[in-house]
Amino acid sequence: MASALTPGWSEANRRALQQMLDNLGQHSPGYDPARKPYAVFDWDNTCIMNDTEEALLLYQAENLHFKLTPAEFAEVLRQGVPEGVLHADYTNLEGQPVSMHDLAADIDEAYAWLYAHCDTLGGTQPLADIRLTEPFKNFRAKFYFLYGALCDTYPMEVGYKWIIYFYKNFTPAEFQAMVTACVAQNLGETLVQAPIHSSAELPGRAGRVAPVHFYGMRVDADMVALMGALRAHGFDVHVSTASMDDVVRVFASHPDYGYGVAPENVLGLKLEIQDGKYTNVYRADWHFNWGPGKTIGIEKHFLAAKGYGPALVCGDSDGDAWMMKDFADTRLGVIINRLHPGQIGANSQQAVATLGQPNVRFLLQGRDEHTGRFNGQEATLKYGQTEVRLLA
Repeated sequence: MASALTPGWSEANRRALQQMLDNLGQHSPGYDPARKPYAVFDWDNTCIMNDTEEALLLYQAENLHFKLTPAEFAEVLRQGVPEGVLHADYTNLEGQPVSMHDLAADIDEAYAWLYAHCDTLGGTQPLADIRLTEPFKNFRAKFYFLYGALCDTYPMEVGYKWIIYFYKNFTPAEFQAMVTACVAQNLGETLVQAPIHSSAELPGRAGRVAPVHFYGMRVDADMVALMGALRAHGFDVHVSTASMDDVVRVFASHPDYGYGVAPENVLGLKLEIQDGKYTNVYRADWHFNWGPGKTIGIEKHFLAAKGYGPALVCGDSDGDAWMMKDFADTRLGVIINRLHPGQIGANSQQAVATLGQPNVRFLLQGRDEHTGRFNGQEATLKYGQTEVRLLA
């Protein structure tokens, strides 16, 4: 059968993926519609360029789209986070170390002022005017700075759960509307890395900071085509994400973007819901869906129901490395090459060592980060660079 895969894939990757489709799909002699093969995709930086939930964090900050009083915000801000000094890479612009205690105090002060003044919260002044103020500059920069610092200072579970607690008091419908607006805005933005400066006039306790954000997102047409080819060959398509499930559902299931993932096929983090609104309580019976936790998720929710593991797993980071290698039924693990070390780096090295050989286990797919598109090869062009690289 002619390949439905797009030329953004490298030639070797197209061959390997097509071979898997031909060997396991509904046109193969052994295909059993009662035991449909299935694929599991990570979402952020795998199916799309950049990260939906990180974009949503900044979108919330820039639009002051919270449903928290200052007291509630202060509680969530500190939830599950020690007060100590943050990772050594997260100094202020004077090169001084930054502590959670000082940074949280500055964010508290800024949010309380914004809550009293901005009409999206508890005040009367228009958001456009508020965005010009020094407290707004401090809030946006230091809130975003803190998320990155938490992820690099503590186990990933701390930062990845912390980010979703700020959805407290949204109804699912309100939340989905916010995510929809955030995605649409980011798809229209230029892909660019730029600093977010806090106030020079109000350095506060933590001092001035300038975290860098990668603006913009892109639908990945090559991943859309792969998902379509899988369905055409009788595969089921699932997404396993370390973002909250309802964040990714909005994007993956939206008819305008082409992925066509059924909402119930998205597995991610979960919050408890009370009186029809999200709480800041992580669901008690739910695993942490990152790294080894993604293997647990597949075991509990896919393998337990189907009786077998995924045929194909796609990801980009250590959050995905274990689910790529932990199932005997998995024929291919596709790694979107972001030049990461760690376990995903070990999988990437195996992909390079077996490149072009028959029956490979891992594939490495390059991307041009200036366009957000696959580049037809295994090596990746990082944003701001001019030469592609193959491994970390």
